[in-house]
Amino acid sequence: MARISPLFLVLLSLGFFFATYNLLTMTIQNRATGTLVVDESDRRLLSDPIIEMPENVRKPKNAKLPFHIALTATDAPYSKWQCRIMYYWYKKKKDLPGSEMGGFTRILHSGSPDNLMEEIPTFVVDPLPAGLDRGYIVLNRPWAFVQWLEKATIEEEYILMAEPDHIFIKPLPNLAHGDYPAAYPFFYIKPVQNEKIIRKFYPEEYGPVTNVDPIGNSPVIIKRELLEKIAPTWMNVSLRMKDDPETDKVFGWVLEMYAYAVASALHGVQHILQKDFMLQPPWDLETAKKFIIHYTYGCDYNLKGELTYGKIGEWRFDKRSFLRGPPPRNLSLPPPGVPESVVTLVKMVNEATANLPRWDIK
Repeated sequence: MARISPLFLVLLSLGFFFATYNLLTMTIQNRATGTLVVDESDRRLLSDPIIEMPENVRKPKNAKLPFHIALTATDAPYSKWQCRIMYYWYKKKKDLPGSEMGGFTRILHSGSPDNLMEEIPTFVVDPLPAGLDRGYIVLNRPWAFVQWLEKATIEEEYILMAEPDHIFIKPLPNLAHGDYPAAYPFFYIKPVQNEKIIRKFYPEEYGPVTNVDPIGNSPVIIKRELLEKIAPTWMNVSLRMKDDPETDKVFGWVLEMYAYAVASALHGVQHILQKDFMLQPPWDLETAKKFIIHYTYGCDYNLKGELTYGKIGEWRFDKRSFLRGPPPRNLSLPPPGVPESVVTLVKMVNEATANLPRWDIK
């Protein structure tokens, strides 16, 4: 049987998106304006005066709703060492009290197996056709999820979309509630301030721009059936945004995050904004009550323990210092005065690298 090319599938999906765009306009009911948040002390659902959480989506007190952890990755050394650390801490936290963490999949969008297949559960998918990502590798993420959701057997009803540079600090429960996925609110995702651009992809007939949540696709815990609906639209909106020069310039490296937020809104999906889902050193100072460390930012300090962000510090930890291979074992700890979040990050990296065999492989 002849093999269908990935380019044909992408173009077919694009055609489907435009064909169904008007249908979505007629069928999606406008959501009420407002934002769901969660109290960090006891995770009780709170809402603004306009939105109320339906009682029928509240999780029974003792019910367990496991979710599948899925992250997209490449076969580059930079991606591999982060995935190994992430998977190490997943295994450490998965079976502890309070966890609803289920299975794990690294969705490898390089098109062929690599040398981590036996260490980390991996599902290989195709990358976008050559040149379609225009050097923006993250465009492969929605396309990878589309393929994985279509082809893989996933036992869990829920999925956590994660990233290689996530470390589980403590066991993660299912923070979603029925058809309300849980997501982390990013301070730099600002749909309202970018309404002019958002309206190119989220027309006024869909409702207020506040329907577009200030989130990316990760971390998000979402029902599998919802993600199956959103993922093709997320892919197509990402490609359309990249094709639009103004959108590409303004959104830059977070373009794909905006695309997920818009795609979700097009399908009428609203997320619970879970502030204790994740922390991001060096800006977040403590790990208490948080579940995931996201080490996307460089951490630079002088020997007095003072942050020197934007200037290489006398002590530093920055994942981008290790693009071509893994960081060495036993990294030096930060000087006194550095926030606990940064100290915890380095200690967790050190523990993983000390226990992972063949750490120097690329």
